[in-house]
Amino acid sequence: MSTLSRLESGQRRPNLEILLPLARLYGVPLDDLVGAPPTGDPRIHLQPITHGDMTAVPLTRRPGGLQAFKMVLTGDARGAEPDPRVHEGYEWLYILNGRLRLVLGDKDFELRPGEAAEFDTRTPHWFASADGRPVEFISLFGQQGERMHVRARPKPS
Repeated sequence: MSTLSRLESGQRRPNLEILLPLARLYGVPLDDLVGAPPTGDPRIHLQPITHGDMTAVPLTRRPGGLQAFKMVLTGDARGAEPDPRVHEGYEWLYILNGRLRLVLGDKDFELRPGEAAEFDTRTPHWFASADGRPVEFISLFGQQGERMHVRARPKPS
C-alpha cells in the first residue's frame, strides 16, 4: 500500500516530512493542504490613503514620534506648476522606483531609485513624478525638531 493511500484511509498520520513534498508536488501552500484556518495579524492595519494622484500607506501606527509611509504617485501631476507648501516637521524620502521631482525652496531636484533626501518641512517643498510615470518611495516624517539618529557613517575618502 502506498503512503498516499495510507494517508487517505487514515492508517498513517501526516507529518512535515510527508506534507512538504506533497505541497511542492501539487503546487499548493501547506496551509491549503492541511486545511488550516485563515490567520491574520489584527495589529496590522495598512489602510491606504489616497489624495489626488498620491497614495500613502502608513507603515507605523504609534501616536507621535517618527511616522513611516510608503508613497505612490501615479505620475498624473507631471508638468503641473509647483505649489510649494510648508508645515512643522522634518522629512526623509528614499526613492524605490521611478523618478521624483522635488522642489525644495529655490532648488529643483530629480531623485532616482536608491537616492534619498532629507529636509526641514518649514522649507517650502513640493514633489511629483519627474517623467509622468509612477513613483514609489518611502517617506519618514518626524514631528517638529525630531531628527533621525544615524549611528553608522561611511569612512571619509
